Amino acid sequence: MNTIKEKLDDLNQLVLSGKLMEAFEKYYHNDVQMQENANAPTVGKEANRLRELEFLGNITEFRGASVHGVATDENISFVVWRYDYTHKEWGVRNYLQVSVQHWKDGLIAKEHFFYGN
Repeated sequence: MNTIKEKLDDLNQLVLSGKLMEAFEKYYHNDVQMQENANAPTVGKEANRLRELEFLGNITEFRGASVHGVATDENISFVVWRYDYTHKEWGVRNYLQVSVQHWKDGLIAKEHFFYGN
């Protein structure tokens, strides 16, 4: 897999098959910055790994995720996701999210998530 499109398709398939952390380990840069809406970014793979594990640990019911659109260019990609789950602190969540990934050295170096409340 050499192109961003091929890598992104594989990443999305891993997420859809419930292998979120495998996707994270395989496709995220050690210096990755991940940011939710206008919140401050979380910097570094270890800090983001812990953030992801905490998020997953708070899901009490997962009803589904689906990809509604993908676009790629030279070092950037976009994915429109639909998520449906219940979170221990946030309650029932069913929403669209746009994930924007900036790639460096064949890995995601920055990811920004945009979604409504």
